[in-house]
Amino acid sequence: MSIDPKYLDLFIKATERAAIGASKFIGKKDKIAADKGAVDPMRRELNKINMEGTVVIGEGEMDEAPMLYIGEKLGTLNGPKFDIAVDPLEGTKFTANGEPNAFSVLAISEQGGLLSAPDTYMEKIVIGSNLPKNLLDIDNGVEKNIRLLAEAKNKKIAELKACVLKRERHKHIIKILNQMNVEINYITDGDIAGALSVIGQNPENDIYYSTGGAPEGVVVAAALSCYGGQIQGRLILNDEEKLRAKKLGIKDFNKKYDIDEMVKGDVIFCATGVTTGDLAKGVEDLGNEYRVSTFALHKSKNIVKTVSNIYNKWTCIQ
Repeated sequence: MSIDPKYLDLFIKATERAAIGASKFIGKKDKIAADKGAVDPMRRELNKINMEGTVVIGEGEMDEAPMLYIGEKLGTLNGPKFDIAVDPLEGTKFTANGEPNAFSVLAISEQGGLLSAPDTYMEKIVIGSNLPKNLLDIDNGVEKNIRLLAEAKNKKIAELKACVLKRERHKHIIKILNQMNVEINYITDGDIAGALSVIGQNPENDIYYSTGGAPEGVVVAAALSCYGGQIQGRLILNDEEKLRAKKLGIKDFNKKYDIDEMVKGDVIFCATGVTTGDLAKGVEDLGNEYRVSTFALHKSKNIVKTVSNIYNKWTCIQ
């Protein structure tokens, strides 16, 4: 089974409308308003689609913000059943501060195709395509993984570039990378964009090595399953989070998830820029119109494209 290609344009429209809604709050220092500006139009667009969609990856309990919540039903409820992973505004802080790399993102699979991950932390290693399968392992430790990656890419260790989320919890990773003379590109937020910086014709980084949100890990896996690349992740759970994970059907709390365990079957991925970043250009205000740019993938159709569309402002009044 595969997803009808007509759905790609419909899901692109949902992220485009969300990005336009969020763009009205760029630089206005209000993360909640920016998030709501994305959520409301995305929900409206998704509810127009002839499908029975279920949010399996939502914004979750960590953010006190308007959300498309886990378990929410979307669409007309007439049509194929889809699992939906959604982040209407990835980079609320970037949007509020007028900084790059904010975007609206959706990943869609056939029913049962996406791992139902709780809104907790996940250890992650992400690398690009054309590398031996199962090359790296979280339990190897940083030094062994870096040596394996350098050998597989036929590079000197000092030629490798690693993307790391700048957090106190990563000081041990940073220390070892510095000792090995690996170049580090730090990001302050934007887990998805950071992880996807390892793909492309000339990727900015060779590896993403950080602990970030588990939902974002599944979204990254969806994109990688279309484009090529590898991810391994392991949930980090406290006692309360273990109870939530159990409700989602997770029994082994120490399990390491590879891409094939996070994503199964056909997948569509869309990311529309709010502010310009690595995946897409930001929303452009042309006076009476908005121009938007979307990075779009459809696994079964081997579609990898960047789409640019223009919307009349009068059609985008919230």
